[in-house]
Amino acid sequence: MRKLLFAIVVLALLVVIAVQTGAAKPLIRAQVESALLESGMSEKRADCMAARMVDRLSIGQLYNLRQAMAPREGEPERADSVGELVKRLRRTEDAEAVAVVTTSAGLCAIGIG
Repeated sequence: MRKLLFAIVVLALLVVIAVQTGAAKPLIRAQVESALLESGMSEKRADCMAARMVDRLSIGQLYNLRQAMAPREGEPERADSVGELVKRLRRTEDAEAVAVVTTSAGLCAIGIG
């Protein structure tokens, strides 16, 4: 039992170190890009936005965005309209995250992200 507990603690420390040093950044970016692709974005825009979002938001903020963007009962699977997207973004109640997502979407759409 002690060996298992020790292994869990060591694994948790490695994860924290990987996140703090940026070693986990490519994995996190891939997850964000995948979520954007699933929401219906083009590959080019999803790649651009994921890079900006991972650089500017914490893991907690990214997780909260993922949760907020998930469709709720009675909502379409994808946020096909700007209104639906904004409605879902507001669920985060995180002004910084909303600002990063919207500016990233705009800058990446015009090709300067």
